[in-house]
Amino acid sequence: MTIALGADHAGFEYKDRIAALLRERGHSVIDFGTHDATPVDYPQYGFAVAEAVASGQAERGIVVCGSSIGIAIAANKVPGVRCAPVAEPYSAELARRHNNANVLALAERLTGWEMVERILDIFLSTPFDGGRHAARVDQLFEFSDDQRTRTLRALERGAVDDARTAQP
Repeated sequence: MTIALGADHAGFEYKDRIAALLRERGHSVIDFGTHDATPVDYPQYGFAVAEAVASGQAERGIVVCGSSIGIAIAANKVPGVRCAPVAEPYSAELARRHNNANVLALAERLTGWEMVERILDIFLSTPFDGGRHAARVDQLFEFSDDQRTRTLRALERGAVDDARTAQP
């Protein structure tokens, strides 16, 4: 599998360790950096990895920052990307099985290395279940002005359960 990697200055050490681990396991790695502790802007690295995945240059992506939050938000701005910030194995499994996450966000400052190794194994080996989850994943990319109008009207009525089909 080809995997795109990116990290800011608070995540580059794990990114480098992840790259080595992935190569040992036979994966191809595209490393977008950063490579040292010089402060950088995490969104740029989240965008780069996400674009590589969305364009098909990589099958999956892994981004690392101090908390996993900011870089995940950045990655999720790219259409076609489903980036999940994960701190333990069960969330990694659900991110793949139910959400078809194609980018994983990790926190170097919050998650121990042994846990990261377990998360990586699960994220890379768990398939997407599809089925009832496929339609829900598709909805993640449908949000438009019409959908927003339907949702806001449903909220006003207190009936969010029909927000998807209600008329604007």
